[in-house]
Formats: sequence, C-alpha cells, structure tokens
Amino acid sequence: MNAPTLPKTLTGAQILVECLRQQKVDHCFLVPGESYLAVLDALTDAPEIAMTVCRQEGGAAMMADAHGKLTGRPGIAMVTRGPGATNASAGLHIARQDATPMILFVGQVARDMREREAFQEIDYRRMFGQVAKWVAEVDTPERMAEMVSRAFHVAMSGRPGPVVLALPEDMLVEEAQAHLAGIPTAQAARATIAERDATALLEVLETATSPMIIVGGGAWSDAARLDLQEFATRWNVPVAASFRCQDFFDNGHPLYAGDAGIGINPKLAARIKSADLLILLGTRFSEMESSGYSLIDIPLPAQKLIHVYPDPDEIGRVYIPSLGIAAQAAETVASLLGLPGPKANSAARKAHAESCHADYRAWSTLPEGRGELAMAEVMAHVKAALPEDAIITNGAGNYTVWVHRFLTYRTHRTQLAPISGSMGYGLPAAVAAARAHPDRQVVCFAGDGCFLMHGQELATAAKYNANLTVIVVNNGMYGTIRMHQERNYPGRVSATDLVNPDFALLAQSYGCHAETVTRTDEFDKAWARACDFAGPSLIELRVDPELITPTQTIGDLRSASGR
Repeated sequence: MNAPTLPKTLTGAQILVECLRQQKVDHCFLVPGESYLAVLDALTDAPEIAMTVCRQEGGAAMMADAHGKLTGRPGIAMVTRGPGATNASAGLHIARQDATPMILFVGQVARDMREREAFQEIDYRRMFGQVAKWVAEVDTPERMAEMVSRAFHVAMSGRPGPVVLALPEDMLVEEAQAHLAGIPTAQAARATIAERDATALLEVLETATSPMIIVGGGAWSDAARLDLQEFATRWNVPVAASFRCQDFFDNGHPLYAGDAGIGINPKLAARIKSADLLILLGTRFSEMESSGYSLIDIPLPAQKLIHVYPDPDEIGRVYIPSLGIAAQAAETVASLLGLPGPKANSAARKAHAESCHADYRAWSTLPEGRGELAMAEVMAHVKAALPEDAIITNGAGNYTVWVHRFLTYRTHRTQLAPISGSMGYGLPAAVAAARAHPDRQVVCFAGDGCFLMHGQELATAAKYNANLTVIVVNNGMYGTIRMHQERNYPGRVSATDLVNPDFALLAQSYGCHAETVTRTDEFDKAWARACDFAGPSLIELRVDPELITPTQTIGDLRSASGR
C-alpha cells in the first residue's frame, strides 16, 4: 500500500506557479516588477509556461485578452503594482466589455505596509471594482490554491470576463504547506436552455416570416459556429453578427446577413427594425450594435424579442424581451438542434433570407479605387491572398471600416478586434496570435494614431521573431475624430492633426522588415516581400487624408454639414 502524498512546503510564489500548472496554463504575458520577483523566480522552474515579456503593461493585458479569445481559457497577465496596474487597466476594460476570460496578477505592497499609501500602493478592490468580475488579495500562501481556482472559475463562468488577484510581496516569499493534490483543471459552469423555453422559442420561430438572429458576446467556438449554421439552415433564418464578432458565422454562408456595428448597412438596419422576431444570441446588443440604441425600442421592443444571455442580470436590463433565457449561447444552439425542425419553411421566409444575404454581398463589394494609393485595390489584393484561417487584428479608427466591411471571415477565431473600441489593440493582439499560432498567417491593421498607442510592442514581436505583418494606414490624423468634427463643426479643425515618424524606418530599427507604399502599383510586391519574411514585417500605406471613408471625402462631409 502506497503512503499518502504529504503536502509540500512551498513559498506563496511557488504555490501560485504550481496552481498555474494545474490549470494547464501554457503562456503568460508580463512586464517584470520588483513587487513579484518571487513569482518570476518560481517561473524559471516551470519551462512549460512560456513567457512573453512586453514593453508596456497595457500591451501585456491586451495580449492576455487576445489569448483568452483564441483559447477560451483565461489569458494570464502579470504586472507590478501602481503604474503597472494602471497601465494594464486598458486591457482589463477590453476583457470586461468583450466578455473575455482573463486573470491579471498584480504585485502588491507588503501586508504590514497597507493603508499607509506606501510606494505605489493602490487598493485594487476599489480601483478595479467596476471593471473586473472579481477583485481579491491573497493574504496568506495557505489560501493561494483556493483563490486561484476560484479566479479561473469566475473568469470563465456565466458572462466571461477579467479577474484581478493582488499578491503582497511578503506573502509571496512566506512558506506554507501546499495542499494541491487532486485539484482539477477549472471548467466553466454552463447553464443551458430549459426544455419549456426551447419549445417556446421554436414555436415563435415557426410562425415568424421575417426573423433574424444576431449573434455575439463571449464563450463561442468553431463548433458553436457550425451548430448555429446547421440550425439557421434547418429553420431558414438569416444571421447577423454583432460588432466585431463577424467570425461567429461563416460570412460566405447563404444565410449570413452582415454585421451590426459601426457604419451598419442601412438595409440591414431596416431589416432589424422591421423583423417580426429578433433573437439576440449571446450579445448584449449595446450602443454600437444597436446604432445608438435606435434599432430596438426601449424598454419595450416593437419586435418580438428573444434574448439569450448567460447572465440573468443582463436580460431585461435595457430591452424587455418576450422571452428571456439565461443560458450560454453555444449550449442553447446545441440544445435546439436536438429538437424537431420546422413543420414547413414558407416561401416568404426563404425569400426574406435570400434578400438579407444579397444585401450583405452588395454592401461588402469593394468600391472603385480612388487616389494614387487606392485602399479598395489594396484590400482586394489582401482579401484574395489571405488563407481562410488567417487571423486579422485591429484596434480602432476609420481604417477599420475597410477591415470589417470588405474582408470575409469564414471560421472562428479569425477576427481579433476590441468590442470596447480601444485604440492600440491590433499589434498586441497580433503578437499574442503569432505566439499561440506560429503556423497561421497573422495580419494587423492599424491607423497611424492607433499604431503608436502600443507601437513599442514591435520590440516584443522582434524579440520572439513573431511571424506577423502590420499594415499601417497613415493619413496624418485621428481620422474618426476628424470625421465627426467635420460633420458637427465643419472646417473648424482642432486637435486631430498628427506628426508621425517614418513608420518603416521605425520598424527597421526594431529589426523588422518594413517598406513604405505610396502608389497602388507598389503594394502587391511589398505585400509579397512582407509575407515571405520570416518574422515581423510592416507596410506603411501613405494615403490621401482627404479620403476620410471608403465612400466620402472631407469635402463631402463639409458640404453635407453646410446643407
């Protein structure tokens, strides 16, 4: 008979690293700091946990968010106290609004220094209380395993999101008996649809003539995408994607209706308004998706509304649904597939679905190229060259219209973009994607203003020879703000002009391959050279600032505002 395994005596930092091993963590993104030196030391004994050392904590947190999106498991970020934590807050906010599982570990002052405003001391419960799902401080190493396990469960369950655990530096070097045997890898608690609700949903869908599903949120997968496509086909119902969730449904599928987001297709907006049944599947359908809360009446929608969302507190918060279902979207679709299909699919329903997809195809057709460097022709080349599993990342800005409206997303996860609308996200997300999937093509789009929010992470890409290509669309301004400025205060330009570096030279100084493109006929060869380079590459596109959107000039905006 084997003797029972006795608990080991380990430091708090060593227990933390053992807990990460138990949770099958294979990667963490960090900026080192003296407040958690003991954790850095313990990680040297866990070579299976890869580390990406970043140049700014916001970049590390955004990489952790992207990793969480790609894997469905919590992305891990580690930062030091005070300014390290405040820098990381941008990535934490993205994870909150995007419903991404993530855990941020923050070094903290020693326990006997608390409440004195010691060097870089912050009360993280108060600081992150609205942003994170749960914020706690590990006071003793004996409780480390308990709190890390809880952090993983909270981050993944219900509406996924970020968790913050503060680690007092003296606790990390204190020893304790580590009771780790038998602790399983955390699994998300899944709430699925009740049979009576499934029956009620299908009864309403059976009689609808112009229904629509809008899919989004977190906790999705490629298996869930395939299930939804099978369900939509069975019931002949068109599916639209919510803001920056375009890879939740194959854009080439005959039932895809387009994306509900910034700059929505007016025909899609009209169809959402006139639908006799809307099924919000996993999405909150907040400001960006709803065109400023204008597509569905508040609080009582004109349409029959079925809202499927994992957090019951969200259902009825803005819109009063005809049927509210507190369940995971993926599990809901899987359950619905197990029930009988429709008795009949009407001709009107079929025509409605076909029209929705035709509207999308017309809307996503590239416009005629304009200017010496025509973005329409650039995008046509990129679209034709990208493999189906290429990962596209971006931050925020007018340039994203080209990425969202004209590229096609076929599988999940091929789009990494912040639902929260955070600038600077594209490059950190691309680094995380290239680290997680070195075999896939990764392309980051960024505006000149967006890129310099986290452009220093090119150094991180160079350090790890991350295979990615950055396309910087340089128009010398904060383009989105300028667009709104010209619409609301035409001709009165203020605080939107930018002075930029030579982005290609900047990238070359980091050790990247880089080129500047000023004419359309230069792009195809520059793209080929960038893709052939084994490591990070960058193409700077110097575009005409007058061409503010794919279809409008600054002059057009001023004229319309004048009228």
